[in-house]
Amino acid sequence: MTAVRAAADPYAEAAPASAVRFLPALNPLAKLAGPAPAMVMLVFVRDLATPLAFLALAYAVLLVGARTTMRLAVLLLVALPAAAVVIGLGFSLWVDPSGVDHGTVVLRIGDWRLYGGAVEIGLATGLRLVAIVALALIAGLTTTGPDLARALVQQLRMPYRIGYTALAAFRFVPRFRHELDVIRQAHRVRGANGGAGPFAAAVRWTGYVIPLLAGAIRHAERVALAMDARAFGAFPDRTERHEVPFRARDVVFVVAFLAVSAAILALFFPWQPA
Repeated sequence: MTAVRAAADPYAEAAPASAVRFLPALNPLAKLAGPAPAMVMLVFVRDLATPLAFLALAYAVLLVGARTTMRLAVLLLVALPAAAVVIGLGFSLWVDPSGVDHGTVVLRIGDWRLYGGAVEIGLATGLRLVAIVALALIAGLTTTGPDLARALVQQLRMPYRIGYTALAAFRFVPRFRHELDVIRQAHRVRGANGGAGPFAAAVRWTGYVIPLLAGAIRHAERVALAMDARAFGAFPDRTERHEVPFRARDVVFVVAFLAVSAAILALFFPWQPA
């Protein structure tokens, strides 16, 4: 007998994997408030050491506090290092040669020269951007959209009309994915694959658009009727099915992250006069 697998509730509160993987259990606003000042400061630094230190901090927090998945491994071990190198080399080509150190020539093509000073400035820019992205991943990889909307409503007093509308919008994404799978299977059953090649793929996707749009309109109408049936917007506030509290551990995380960020900036102090 085939077991029936229960569908996951997209609005349910995510449980942490273990006591060590603490990031999923933190309030989304804490995971935003802790790294936010460091992300702002990284916009104004120009050295190599400061973004490297914040990049190491983001890696340590993600590797310890987030669930280990293939997506996390690819992002940390492949995507971010590759992006730092590509962006750094790209920016080094745009640097004005008259404003860099000419002591080291890294590459020479005819009369054109790529100096070591330009490469250093380009790599500093690439590391700065990648460090900002890595700090943003602390909240981005361990927070669900519904939890963020709930936290904004409960802690920041965002009007629930906006927050609950965001919850409904987040639910549209898996709904569209499911309907697209159903439409693809229906086309396969009818033998409407259309062959191979880019033109056949374009024709297939054109055939997906109309039924997907019709399904989206039907789903939007059902959501609107359900919200009207629950007197959405009739009262100034509503009860919450899932609470997203701001606990003591959230305060500890924010304070600890701010303290480490301040220590890094004080140690390297990237605004020293030349």
